[in-house]
Amino acid sequence: MVLLAALLPASAAHAAVTSATATVFAPNPVQALGRQDLTDAKDADLPEFAAAYRRVTLTDLDGSGKLAGRYVVVKSSTGKAATLSGGAFPDWHRDADQFEQVMGYYWVTTAQHYLQHLGFGSTLRPVNQRQIQLRIDQYGGDNSFLREDKANITLGKGGVDDAEDAEVIVHEYGHSVQDGQVTGFGTTLESGAIGEAFGDYLAVAVTSWATGVPTLTPEACVADWDSVSYTARTPHCLRRLDGTKHYPEDVVGEVHADGEIWSRALWDIRTALGDTKATTLIVEAQFAFTPDITFAAAARATVDAAQRLYGPAAAQAARAAFTARGLLP
Repeated sequence: MVLLAALLPASAAHAAVTSATATVFAPNPVQALGRQDLTDAKDADLPEFAAAYRRVTLTDLDGSGKLAGRYVVVKSSTGKAATLSGGAFPDWHRDADQFEQVMGYYWVTTAQHYLQHLGFGSTLRPVNQRQIQLRIDQYGGDNSFLREDKANITLGKGGVDDAEDAEVIVHEYGHSVQDGQVTGFGTTLESGAIGEAFGDYLAVAVTSWATGVPTLTPEACVADWDSVSYTARTPHCLRRLDGTKHYPEDVVGEVHADGEIWSRALWDIRTALGDTKATTLIVEAQFAFTPDITFAAAARATVDAAQRLYGPAAAQAARAAFTARGLLP
């Protein structure tokens, strides 16, 4: 790519760059370093973060020299927009706004590549193969969300900035995935809880696929860097996939809390069948969901997808996982 750039006029060389190196957390410093004592320190690039940075390749860029590509375009309200320099993105760290912009682009694209790795878009129907807008640091609270009406994701900047943790980014992309499969998904308590649970599950599945199953922190712990700002117990976890909640007695009427019932069932399916089969059938089942689907109906659809894709043994594993949570008889 560098040799090509040397032979072309400046404008043509710039447009030719559709992949470029950049620096990210993979997936976050708590997982990478196994340190539960890290703190945000107002975005300071302290020496303890040094070993958590990774140089990666951003793919599917549109050649504009900015963080815009086939699956995501990054928009940020703080700092200058990240732009290529000499065919690569500079080695920004967490004290630079551009670092979070790069994180957003890399992890949304990685999540889409994960889905394609499972066969979505080739042997199976495509899933969310659209360009979404990713808005970074445009919300001052410690929260992130999908706007279904505009199909864009906003990542907040309260506490640890959400775009510093890959699992927060991919969680929100999980909402985009479901909205792409079923427009307006999540209109009731139970369907909303399914949405939060799937986002947590996808966050762990994608980051483990991309960077390896963590060995220094529990894999089932979600967003263990972002959560240092609001949790006192260690390991720090936004939520976990391996909880013990059971339906209906543990329902409290809040989608994130109730989602832990569904996410544990997904976790058990993954444990029984392995990541590839489990996530494939879980995502494929969502094409049969409705915006207001119940736990029970979604569980039946997931068992049906397991049967259709992998046969009776997989269907039985899925059924057993939902039965253990009280979601199927």
